[in-house]
Amino acid sequence: MVCIEATAFSRFNLHAVTLTSSSASRIERDLPHGVSLFDHHPVVVVSLDYIKSERHREYFLAIAPECVIVDEAHTCASSGVGKQLRFELLQRLVADADRHLIMLTATPHSGNEAAFYNLISLLNPAFGALQNRTSANDPLRQELARHFVQRRRKDIEEWQAESPDGSGFPRRMKTEVTYKLSGDWGAFFDAVQTYCRELAESVEKTESGASRLIWYATLALLRCVASSPAAAVKALTTRLEGTLTSEDCLTDERLYDGEADDLGSNDIEPPAQMQDSGRLQELIAEAQRLSGKAGDPKLATLISHLEGLLKDGFQVVVFCRYVATAHYVAEHLRKHFPKATVESVTGEYTPEERRDRVESMDDDAEQRIMVATDCLSEGINLQHLFTAVVHYDLAWNPTRHEQREGRVDRFGQQSEEVRCTMLYGQDNPVDGFVINVILRKGEAIQKELGVLVPMPEDEQRINQALVKAALMKRSDADRNSPQVSFDFGEAEQILAPLQAKWIDALERAKANRTVFAQRRIKPEEVLPEWQKQQQALGSAGDVKRFVESACARLNAPLEPARNKHFRFLPQHLPEALRLRLADENLDKPLTLDFTQLHRSHPLVTVLAEHLLEEALLGEKPLAARAAATVTDAVDVVTTLYLLRLRHQLSYVRRRQPYQLMAEETVTLVVRGRSQPEWLSSENASQLLQCQPSGNLPLELMQREIRTALEFLQAHPGKLSELARQRADALLDDHCRVRKAANDVGQYAVAPCLPVDVIGVYVLLPDVL
Repeated sequence: MVCIEATAFSRFNLHAVTLTSSSASRIERDLPHGVSLFDHHPVVVVSLDYIKSERHREYFLAIAPECVIVDEAHTCASSGVGKQLRFELLQRLVADADRHLIMLTATPHSGNEAAFYNLISLLNPAFGALQNRTSANDPLRQELARHFVQRRRKDIEEWQAESPDGSGFPRRMKTEVTYKLSGDWGAFFDAVQTYCRELAESVEKTESGASRLIWYATLALLRCVASSPAAAVKALTTRLEGTLTSEDCLTDERLYDGEADDLGSNDIEPPAQMQDSGRLQELIAEAQRLSGKAGDPKLATLISHLEGLLKDGFQVVVFCRYVATAHYVAEHLRKHFPKATVESVTGEYTPEERRDRVESMDDDAEQRIMVATDCLSEGINLQHLFTAVVHYDLAWNPTRHEQREGRVDRFGQQSEEVRCTMLYGQDNPVDGFVINVILRKGEAIQKELGVLVPMPEDEQRINQALVKAALMKRSDADRNSPQVSFDFGEAEQILAPLQAKWIDALERAKANRTVFAQRRIKPEEVLPEWQKQQQALGSAGDVKRFVESACARLNAPLEPARNKHFRFLPQHLPEALRLRLADENLDKPLTLDFTQLHRSHPLVTVLAEHLLEEALLGEKPLAARAAATVTDAVDVVTTLYLLRLRHQLSYVRRRQPYQLMAEETVTLVVRGRSQPEWLSSENASQLLQCQPSGNLPLELMQREIRTALEFLQAHPGKLSELARQRADALLDDHCRVRKAANDVGQYAVAPCLPVDVIGVYVLLPDVL
């Protein structure tokens, strides 16, 4: 939610408020009397779990806005009480035919057929029948195509390649780094495993009802030991009895990683203490003694790997499973990398505090290392600060790995390469089972389909298989092979039915990607309009040139910073402009990355509005509406006329007439005067960037501008002709897009005359 709020502001300059259980009372208290939440705050980010509750549901439905966007929509369509309430809430929202609903999801089909068709039934209840109708030519599927847009990563890459700034997504380079449970740490691991095995045998003989808790304790302890000495100590000192029922053992988020469409992010260490014995105290003392690079081979391997990544210029996020591990790793990395900025972020902090800790990392730092738990694998974008991911702890669900890597390898990443590393113990039976039986299977499916198919849910079987693997002795492995290998035959046999379900889910996903492929609008048909839009909006280079020029003219030139960034210093700006920027929370020095700074960013919009208002109303504007200069960019007198064209778009749809007003700015270029050559706006871009090569007397400048205006008055038909040509072009573009979408209707575009001349610029050749 914090990420969505920040994105709405940074990408679209929309001021959103986040409605949560902690902020609701404050936000509602600040509302003017008699004004509803959505009337006062046009954009609100709210948790579905907050508004689905009986206490808030009816109030939200009564004041819900006309447009609702649902992120992670797949979490609203599966079985389970919480998800069913989300689904029912959405059903009631879409019951209003005048309300717009946009549902977003990266995994619409998670292997659960019923959930997928529940999801699309929210678009139209009739779409639920598509579960048994797989023909791409089915009329009902053709109707769904009007509402269902499917875009894959490679589609985005193809689109981005056409943009003037875009480099698409980075290359994701994956590698694996292993360590051995050698020396004292290996002996400690064996001792813990033996302790778990003996404890299980003794309890099963005397307390058969506690066997499920024993298996939980075994997995919890071995997972924490594999994570870090700090997590091991935490698990060994946290008592299990009385804190967890036997029925909750299979779903406790402290041990497991959640379901495919509802991953948990509880990073607190699970309890594992079953008996307060002297032997247990010995294990705790040994774990404490082995803390640090000298006694912990996993930490030593991480440090060695990070040395190479940092040397190659990568900024790294290290993902850990538990809070204690994150703090432990961060502490030792600070000691080993004193020149690097090292920060840790865990679930101990609120979402707002996590965002602040991420943003507080010095953007100019040469080396950055963020150590985080999975509280950062969702919700906060990391692609602007980091270029590498290390899985210090393996997740037991492939979806979690994809989420971690996706925080860095995502749209907007400027590095051409993102490195992702899995770190695991090659003679650790739990790591071996997870990577060979679960993670590699998920990667194979992802390579075949192009997207990840989540692992089917079967907690009982997964738990049994993990326990079998956890209790395998390291001495049973083949130590002579370069890659220590275990025989997971029995554990894999337990998972065989789940593996079969996974393959079935893959086949269904393949079929659905074919049946539900986007065919209504073909990219090549609308690409010309998209390219025109990009040209009108301007590239990153255009934004950079404008901001640099504007700040320099306003006595606040940008200062170069590291990584091709710039520092914006608002304290030197005129007071009126500083106050307007302060309203946008831009009253402090700001580091600018022009690869990310876009036209709708508040800094760009406020600067543009200020200069435009000064040009139209000010006595001595910095941006002049009329000018004449000498330049070597032309060989004859050339005049640029900046025009504002307005068009009235009329259309009839379902016998209902509508009207829209369209507006655009174009530059008309006239080369010469006695035999003028009228050029299109495409020729103006370079001329607008030309540099003066000399000064002109004021009288001569005024005379040239008067001559240019008189010339235009002598050719009134040219502007009207241009306006009609632009109106016809707009109509052609509009009809082409509507035809591509099979959107039937009647359309007409008429120019609004006369044309407004908002700027005149005369370029004189310096050879005269």
